[in-house]
Amino acid sequence: MSRIVKGGLIQCANPINDDSTPVADIKEAALRAHLPLVDEAGAQGVQVLCLQEIFNGPYFCPSQDAKWCDTAESVPGPTTEELAAHAKKHDMVVVVPVYEREQAGVYYNTAAVIDADGTYLGKYRKNHIPHTSGFWEKFFFKPGNLGYPVFDTKYAKVGVYICYDRHFPEGARLLGLNGAEIVFNPSATVAGLSQYLWKLEQPAHAVANGYFMGCINRVGTEAPWNIGKFYGTSYFVDPRGQFLAEGSEDDTELIVADMNLDTIEEVRRVWQFYRDRRPETYEEMTDLLP
Repeated sequence: MSRIVKGGLIQCANPINDDSTPVADIKEAALRAHLPLVDEAGAQGVQVLCLQEIFNGPYFCPSQDAKWCDTAESVPGPTTEELAAHAKKHDMVVVVPVYEREQAGVYYNTAAVIDADGTYLGKYRKNHIPHTSGFWEKFFFKPGNLGYPVFDTKYAKVGVYICYDRHFPEGARLLGLNGAEIVFNPSATVAGLSQYLWKLEQPAHAVANGYFMGCINRVGTEAPWNIGKFYGTSYFVDPRGQFLAEGSEDDTELIVADMNLDTIEEVRRVWQFYRDRRPETYEEMTDLLP
């Protein structure tokens, strides 16, 4: 009998883009905008759901305004607890990307993984932190220190890779080596910077590592920064690099796809990338070369 898992992705516009609004109110409005979509996923029978990068607020990293640190919270914490109730209600695994406060002045870009019974399984912290045109993430986030964990959920072995991580094949491979069957990449990326790469890199990760990927991007333009249009186009891709479902560029919506996890075994029997690895030749990759 085939192992069919129904996956879901939520891409959503930020509901309040008024910089004069208290950040706590902006955060709360974003959470409330997502909850009907979470329940819609449950009603459609989604078994594994992922939200977008720092889903409960705007992508504030074009700024260097420390007030956004006030939106950070502990993980597990109040947001993961609220989503855990929805996970349990719908018997649905939920990946919850939030801004994490570890201690005073120490913050991470994090995704919590909640099992279908509402149990908190653990978290991934974004490893690769960009500091490039319009993206001042190093101001807000410490690089992750938890490696590349894989979570054994009720329905599948799930890994997470957050936004900028997708440009680095090393972690994508480690997720596969650690047993991931589905890897989610919650993101916040704008047109003109990486839109072409959006449909190039992650299908390549899926093929090179023989797993499914769920790739999520938000939609809309967020003031006051207006760095560009978040172009949505969230999608699922299988281990052959074939697109299973895809969202629009503009709409807040739920994207759903059925994933046959037996495909992983079929593909890996043909493409023996794990058998043919040569890790003894990779030593130079660990050196800090220019």
